[in-house]
Amino acid sequence: DTGRRLGDSLADTAFTWEVRANDWGYYKQFKKKVCLCWYRDKYKTNVIRTAKYSVLSFLPLNLYEQFHRVSNLYFLFIIILQAMPEISTLPWLTLFAPLVCLLAVRAARDLMDDIGRHRSDKAINNRPCQILTGKRFSWKKWKDLCVGDVVRLSKDSIVPADLLLLASTEPSSLCYVETVDIDGETNLKFRQALPATHKELTSTKKMAAFQGTVFCEEPNSRMHQFVGILEWNSQKYPLDIGNLLLRGCRVRNTDTCYGLVIYAGFDTKIMKNCGKIHLKRTKLDLFMNKLVVLIFLSLVVVSLCLALGFSFKVRDFREKHYYLWAMHTRSVFMESFLNFWSFLILLSVMVPMAMFIQAEFIHLGNSIFINWDVQMYHEPQDTPAKARSTSLNDQLGQVQYIFSDKTGTLTQNIMTFKKCCIAGRVYGGLRRGNPYLWNKFADKKSLYHNEELLGIVRKKQDKMVQEFWRLLAICHTVMVHQNQLVYQAASPDEEALVTAARNFGYVFLSRTQDTITVMELGEERVYQVLAMMDFNSVRKRMSVLVRNPEGSIRLYTKGADTVILERLHKRGDMEMTTEEVLFAFAEETLRTLCLAYRKVKEEAYEEWKPHHQQACLLLQNRAQALHDVYEQMEQKLQLLGVTAIEDKLQDGVPDTIKCLRRGNIKFWVLTGDKQETAVNIGFACQLLSEKMLILEEKEINRVLETYWESNNNMQTNKGYLKFVSQVKLAMIINGDFLDKLLLSLRKEPRALVQNVVVDEATPDSGQVKRDYLQARRISLMWRSFGTSVASSESNTTKTPNSPEVLRERAFVDLATRCQTVICCRVTPKQKALIVALVKKYQHVVTLAIGDGANDVNMIKTADIGVGLSGQEGMQAVQNSDYALAQFRFLQRLLLVHGRWSYMRVCKFLRYFFYKTVASMMAQIWFSFYNGFTAQVGTSGNSLPSGAAGGPAQSDVTAEKSLQMPELYTAGQENELFNYWVFFQAIAHGTATSLVNFFVTLWVGHDSVGPSSFSDYQSFAVILALSGLLSITLEVILIIRYWTVLCLLTILFSLGSYVIMTYATQSLWLWKMSPKAFPFLYADPNVLAHPSSLLVILLNVSLSTLPVLAFRVIYQALKKPRREPEEEALPEDIVTVEAAPALRRGTPARRSSYAFSHLEGYADLITQGTSLRKSARSDSEDLSDSTAPSHAEVSLSRREPPGLTRRASGMKRKGLQRPRKPSLEDTQTWKTTCHRLQNYNLTV
Repeated sequence: DTGRRLGDSLADTAFTWEVRANDWGYYKQFKKKVCLCWYRDKYKTNVIRTAKYSVLSFLPLNLYEQFHRVSNLYFLFIIILQAMPEISTLPWLTLFAPLVCLLAVRAARDLMDDIGRHRSDKAINNRPCQILTGKRFSWKKWKDLCVGDVVRLSKDSIVPADLLLLASTEPSSLCYVETVDIDGETNLKFRQALPATHKELTSTKKMAAFQGTVFCEEPNSRMHQFVGILEWNSQKYPLDIGNLLLRGCRVRNTDTCYGLVIYAGFDTKIMKNCGKIHLKRTKLDLFMNKLVVLIFLSLVVVSLCLALGFSFKVRDFREKHYYLWAMHTRSVFMESFLNFWSFLILLSVMVPMAMFIQAEFIHLGNSIFINWDVQMYHEPQDTPAKARSTSLNDQLGQVQYIFSDKTGTLTQNIMTFKKCCIAGRVYGGLRRGNPYLWNKFADKKSLYHNEELLGIVRKKQDKMVQEFWRLLAICHTVMVHQNQLVYQAASPDEEALVTAARNFGYVFLSRTQDTITVMELGEERVYQVLAMMDFNSVRKRMSVLVRNPEGSIRLYTKGADTVILERLHKRGDMEMTTEEVLFAFAEETLRTLCLAYRKVKEEAYEEWKPHHQQACLLLQNRAQALHDVYEQMEQKLQLLGVTAIEDKLQDGVPDTIKCLRRGNIKFWVLTGDKQETAVNIGFACQLLSEKMLILEEKEINRVLETYWESNNNMQTNKGYLKFVSQVKLAMIINGDFLDKLLLSLRKEPRALVQNVVVDEATPDSGQVKRDYLQARRISLMWRSFGTSVASSESNTTKTPNSPEVLRERAFVDLATRCQTVICCRVTPKQKALIVALVKKYQHVVTLAIGDGANDVNMIKTADIGVGLSGQEGMQAVQNSDYALAQFRFLQRLLLVHGRWSYMRVCKFLRYFFYKTVASMMAQIWFSFYNGFTAQVGTSGNSLPSGAAGGPAQSDVTAEKSLQMPELYTAGQENELFNYWVFFQAIAHGTATSLVNFFVTLWVGHDSVGPSSFSDYQSFAVILALSGLLSITLEVILIIRYWTVLCLLTILFSLGSYVIMTYATQSLWLWKMSPKAFPFLYADPNVLAHPSSLLVILLNVSLSTLPVLAFRVIYQALKKPRREPEEEALPEDIVTVEAAPALRRGTPARRSSYAFSHLEGYADLITQGTSLRKSARSDSEDLSDSTAPSHAEVSLSRREPPGLTRRASGMKRKGLQRPRKPSLEDTQTWKTTCHRLQNYNLTV
């Protein structure tokens, strides 16, 4: 009845997506011709294309992207000017050829990156699958799949599209899927087909005759939501996310299943969450765009001034020498106009093409050093580091925010039973040899062993120890795979606990709908299951009520310490000792569970049983009723002990994070895991500490509300933010909170969702304990912070913004003030939007790192994307800018290679601008002496620019860079290249040109004779040589780390000058073109006179010695940077002081509870749907899934698992839509109060 009412309700909803099974003609009407051979289809094919370019679009699209660089537009403009003979001072090929070379190099680099994407797309599109064609299933490729097709999947197959599960060979058409690419969890989740399709579609013939129609929501990116109806045989059946197999999931422990394609290709939820490929530009690139505009405007002004000078000069010259102008018909204005463009062309080398070409080679060299770094080579995987993008190396030295996935990136997702505490006594240890030879059921891979505890267990000396292991063997939802001792657990935590009990002789063997069989130290015992009280995130516990073979009743409970300890019958010394042990386990960042049991009298059970049965039969508020009934039973417990499980971190994760944070890099964790798990890992990675004040939903809402209320009418008070410097803040939020908070996360309509009936328990009101005085103090503190944020924003923002934008900005401002932010239960799209928000409002360099397909969108959105080649496939690596094998290599990538790359590029740019100005300013000074006629005044030269920022340059060694991460802040603050550094280079170059030009002019003034150099050619040679040597000495002075490569680069540049000079001043070139090569033997003639050498030495000395002296004095007087002193806080500001060390019984002890169990498995067990194999009545074997022959489907080399996204384990009760559990406000407030008791708050 509930399902029928829900179906009628959904039928009234305007679903716009219609899918008809086995009706291929229906979809042809939606295919419309747009232009020529291009068509638009409402229903996408299953072909995916993640590559940026095609054969036809590569050239125009790549050129379009390249001409987003202002420098390329500048060069193109100058080339157009050079093609005009009236104003050209240089052949147009001199700039056109280098520009083509530059564009070709960059295009080739982009093409190579895109070829890898094409290969990946081809491998995925050519994967095989079985599609129903006619009356049989045939092997085809993924790209041949269409909406409305029926697909057969076998065990270990990857789901090729979003499918409606129709049937499977499992009981009640369950289908177990692995979502490691979605959430990184290796535990299995289940989906279930509708009972109607499960009973009717029992053969291939019936599958071919299936004519059902699905009406559902349009394709969207909501991974956890799906609403629709199935119309079939005049009946309507409601559909939800529990009926849907998402693309990229892998079928496990299910022989065969069948699905109807609902969304295909780019309409699938996973592809909707995959972001587009963004054109990534570095901060230096964007800054260079501004400089090019600035230089161009400066050149326009200078050229205009020189053109005006020419107009005055030519008027005076015409008056004096009128007889020379009879042949010229142009006016003075026209001559000045043409001269303006000639000067612009002559001075255009102020933005040198060679600088950009050489910068590409520097980027390439930096990438090669990253690829060759042996310290970032991971030998077990035989995987080196790889720079997949060569244009972002310098930005690696400017990262300010790192956004990291958790599972597979920070952790190994391997749960290990580490320690336990039984009756107040701790048992820990590591395995030596094989201590479980006596137990044929033991797991040989287990590492936990304690000889003392094992002796107690085998001798059956301690009743508490026996009950402890018995509880672990009974209180769970683990299922055994088909007469094999292979456990199928709802979480890796639970599997680790059951395996530990198995090793100590308490072996879970099998279960039925109402019994569970355990082998206890060789004795097989069958327990009757009277009730299973399932786990959820509100209850934070799970209980099993059983009757043992002796006839007595026991209640076994495991759960969080915060809920178990308050339900104990007594709190004696043993309980207080256990609390101290819990605190010690929390300090070791182990995941803990408390175990307790209760002896239940027969009379008490008979009195409780009717209430339980009545609650199970309710149609409305069933979950709340069951919660109340469970609460009655789960009282007066006796504590048995505590388990401690280690979620293994990747090697070197805490040290890496600590080192990066010392480099002023903030670290955010974006994960799909539960909050408790993420917080536990936060403490394990040292992202969180006991001294931190952790903000959650309640506190964040107060801040944002205060911000909104006082945004337009509060005065600025700088003291309000002082508490931030006194308290280390951290923020923990979840995806649901972000979804409600941020407008950008709610762009898609959320219609249809409210039509689903949700039935879930609420927290126990008895758990709510409020401290009103403390609440008042907290409120005042948050109001102070919110007021300060609001006032600062209102002062900096002059234009009014929408409430949503103000709320987003306030949230980002608060989050960026925190040292650590952990976002739990976030979807792939939410990960990307969080990164985008920080970029939008903070204008910082962001880096995203992950190893799964669920991290691809985040990696694409961040300024720098780093992919880890882990166990979750290669999608993250294929979409990344840099690929690493281990997270710990990130510190070397940033602190060593990133800082070096940034330093090299900045020194190169500063030197090149200095060199260019020093060379070309002489053209401007020469214009004052040649009548402003825009003629070339110096001979060409080759300068050693590459050595200044060569790939071998480094200021400190790699070891020093890792030992002093504080050096990294120079890149974050743009210290090495900014407007001030740029103008310094311009001033230095101008000074060098002034000295070289006017000293040479002054010394050679009015001199005559064979040794005179007052002629044009001699003057140009001395000026060129003086500039060459001055600039070479500058290179020598700024090089801090000399290598053979540096020396060879300088010698090569000087040698090139000699060779080019000899060639261009030779007799045979002069005979070919006297006008183009007028400097016949100019250098030998000048250098033959000692006076010329003395002038060159004088020029170089006057250019270099003052600069050298200034640098020495500056370094001597330079004071080391000091940390800013903290100012005293105003009296009316909230201060926060750390509490003293925690003592025994302190209520502020941090709970290290973390359990990734998913609710819903208990229902499957009690319903019996997963405990027996259902026999098909039809004689035809549906599970026949013979592998395709090579002739049937041609496959390229198989790639790792395809792109997937998050899918949550859902609870199924009848046909109700499952809902992800969430904490209520009262429970949140209780947790907040416990957490804040560590602080002494005063007003």
